[in-house]
Amino acid sequence: MKLFLDTANVDQVAEIAAWGVLDGVTTNPSLVAKEGKDFKETVMKMCELVPCVSAQVTATEFEGMKKQAEEYHGWHKHVVVKVPMTIEGLKTLHYCREKKIRTNCTLVFSANQALLAAKAGASIISPFIGRLDDAGQDGMALIAEIMQIWSYYDFDTEVLVASTRHPRHIVEAAELGAHISTIPYEVFKRLPHHPLTDSGLKKFMEDWENVKK
Repeated sequence: MKLFLDTANVDQVAEIAAWGVLDGVTTNPSLVAKEGKDFKETVMKMCELVPCVSAQVTATEFEGMKKQAEEYHGWHKHVVVKVPMTIEGLKTLHYCREKKIRTNCTLVFSANQALLAAKAGASIISPFIGRLDDAGQDGMALIAEIMQIWSYYDFDTEVLVASTRHPRHIVEAAELGAHISTIPYEVFKRLPHHPLTDSGLKKFMEDWENVKK
């Protein structure tokens, strides 16, 4: 399973990329606004660090989305154009597939939406599991449903588990065969750690000090 970082902070991308495990980055207008940096400059810097950076359009009509998709695609070969799951978004996904522009369909909350996005030509779809959990639904059940559907058909659309909230979400996504998980920085930082690893290393080092004496 590919691991993406969900951020618009270039320093965070550089830090995690140095681990040798990072496959891409997802951004959105909220994350970009939080950082207060220039959008294009931020995307370009991240493209130098990872091979896949999702940059979201802000237009809501097809013509505007199409224009932004072409613009973003021209920035860097690593840019993937992020398109919302709407009817206008479906038109944009179809257009981008014909123009060989990679896309990520965002704000997917149902298997029907996932199916439509794949048929329209999305390179990636992003079901938001955490927001479903917040609404009293089971987000991972949606991933299970989508992956079962995918097992029957020859879709080349990757399933990206988005809105992850804790390390267990990543394990469950992997168990279900999802292609990608995108992970907030604070959650990503928790993945390498386990208290037994820490205590075991401490004991090893204490014993080694005794050997050296």
